[in-house]
Amino acid sequence: MRIVVKVGTSTLAHPNGLLNIRRVEELCKVLSDLKNAGNDMILVSSGAIGMGVGKLHLNSRPRDVASKQAAAAVGQCELMYTYDKLFSEYNHTVAQLLITGSDFESKDRYDNFINTMNKLLEFSTLPIVNENDTVATEEIKVGDNDTLSAMVAVSIHADLLILLSDIDGLFTADPHKDRDATLISVVSEITDDIKKLAGDKGTTLGTGGMKTKIHAAEISTANGCDMIIANGSDPKILYDILDGKSVGTRFLKKRV
Repeated sequence: MRIVVKVGTSTLAHPNGLLNIRRVEELCKVLSDLKNAGNDMILVSSGAIGMGVGKLHLNSRPRDVASKQAAAAVGQCELMYTYDKLFSEYNHTVAQLLITGSDFESKDRYDNFINTMNKLLEFSTLPIVNENDTVATEEIKVGDNDTLSAMVAVSIHADLLILLSDIDGLFTADPHKDRDATLISVVSEITDDIKKLAGDKGTTLGTGGMKTKIHAAEISTANGCDMIIANGSDPKILYDILDGKSVGTRFLKKRV
């Protein structure tokens, strides 16, 4: 299978922005094992700004663009250094791709992105994709890595997109406020009612939320790719997903 796994800042870092070492180590171990099993694995990783906040000892996530981009520049170094070190322990080579929304809008740049991705997979590398926060402005940003991961999955004809976050999936109501809220295991169609279940806010360090995940599901399922939202607190959950167990919320691709 060709699988895109997206991990959010809340999965990679502690609330203070510093790296959650134990979890990231486990994530790299599981992804390496799944790659050893013959799967093409692509990682879309958030966390650059969040880690930059921790590395620079800032009290909170910056609000102005220049400070965000500076934090991203610092955090991206630590992020890729960590991935390179951990994946190399399992004899896997990683590749970094930093892209913006305009890369998908320009035919030449989009074709170059696809050609590069296909060649990296042919070389049996593990591509790690993130938005290029150090240069992206509002006019050229994708905006969030949930949407970016869906665009990547569609571009490379992935079989499955998995969003790992700090939530178990999509619920019938906000589980933090409603004790009767139940997990929706399968969504066969993204209706207006499904969209209404999405909130607007993510975590302090991240930029996403359920709203962006539903949008990602719209993109992926409309283009022939199933998508799953699952809790990334234990990366071994990826084994359950590939074993066909019911985990999180699965959005089914549209049948033609």
